[in-house]
Amino acid sequence: MNTTPTIAPKQIPTAAEIQVWIVSYLADLLEVDSEEIEVTIPFDRYGLDSSAAVGLTGDLEDWLGCELDPTLLYDYPTVEALVQHLNSELKAKS
Repeated sequence: MNTTPTIAPKQIPTAAEIQVWIVSYLADLLEVDSEEIEVTIPFDRYGLDSSAAVGLTGDLEDWLGCELDPTLLYDYPTVEALVQHLNSELKAKS
């Protein structure tokens, strides 16, 4: 009898889940309520410097379980643009 536990494939987060994660991360970083984060405002308007951007990308990479380019926030400068990009990338990989 095989007693090896089966591991279910990791569920790919939805665009909404990715957005909630990023908004929560920014809210914690900026010490504001999540409701104060506007998804169409560029990250640099929130005062994110390069080290904060790399930190966000690294933590997001850990959460998603896939490698991300640390410059993503420059290529996709709003929460909305980043979420759309990540959602399409994750769907393409599944």
